[in-house]
Amino acid sequence: MQAKPFRTPSIQDRLIGELDRALNNIFCEQPSSRPYPPAADTAASDDHQPLSEMTAEQKRQAAGLMRVNHAGEMAAQALYQGQSLTARDPALSERLKYASVEESDHLNWCRRRLTELGEKPSILDPFWYAGSFAIGVTAGIAGDRWNLGFLAETEHQVVRHLDNHLQHLPAEDSRSRAIVTQMKIDEQGHAELAENLGAAELPQPVKQFMQLTSKVMTNLASRI
Repeated sequence: MQAKPFRTPSIQDRLIGELDRALNNIFCEQPSSRPYPPAADTAASDDHQPLSEMTAEQKRQAAGLMRVNHAGEMAAQALYQGQSLTARDPALSERLKYASVEESDHLNWCRRRLTELGEKPSILDPFWYAGSFAIGVTAGIAGDRWNLGFLAETEHQVVRHLDNHLQHLPAEDSRSRAIVTQMKIDEQGHAELAENLGAAELPQPVKQFMQLTSKVMTNLASRI
């Protein structure tokens, strides 16, 4: 029996695949490729002890921060997918897809932590995903060096954002801290990867616009 020739997926096939991925990311908890960070942290390994030590206000504060992180990871997941879809270098596209697996881990960890805190993700998650996917597609169309430059600057801003969260998370919330700490390590690695691959330096107005949109998302996601 003659084997059927391999058919490169059409743009329609890829878009359908991205739509399926988007729906799963937004509405379903996906399996993670790595262990849940609190399970590997002895200070955070007890599922119940940290919550019992936290006041209602501390739980509310932690949930707000983790909801923002979840929204950020929802955006990151979409951004990477959009960038990989329009990247011109197939090797770069594969690297972006690999990085999106780590972002998917972050997304699932944040969602799990929100569940532990008795809270839900932002109801605006579909909006964050759609907007970030469109930005990622646009960055890819601009060319691979600009694509990488946008990725590097995004990750540098995320690292600063996570540093701020580590300062504001309740000291008693070791489980959220374990998640955010691992996320920071991964995001720094993504930024360095993009720079090593030849990322272009973005103009200052673009960086400032990115900071502005990040603040808008942060303020909305923490409450809604």
